[in-house]
Amino acid sequence: MNESFKALADPTRRQIIRLLREKDRTAGEISDFFNMSKPSISHHLNALKHADLVQDERKGQFIVYSLNTTVLEEVLGWLLELTGTGKHTETESKSLDGEQSRQNIDSEKEAD
Repeated sequence: MNESFKALADPTRRQIIRLLREKDRTAGEISDFFNMSKPSISHHLNALKHADLVQDERKGQFIVYSLNTTVLEEVLGWLLELTGTGKHTETESKSLDGEQSRQNIDSEKEAD
């Protein structure tokens, strides 16, 4: 997940993610939205691919880029858990419940 955050730290890459959220696009279509060279766009796409946030598929002479929603959902889920608005996994919930029970028992012992 560290690679995902590293890739998402760049504003150009976040904008590419937004574009791909709308629809799958070729590198040329993506570069039309930016005032930078095609090799620079390619560098950003490679960083997103390395982080597994973007997938590519050859269609004829073009390479079409699309979002890897599975990884994006994982990152979003982690962020939501961090903010306390997401759902804990069953194992995490049991672990947290067990820790809370231990704290309650310790508090009761101290009160006695």
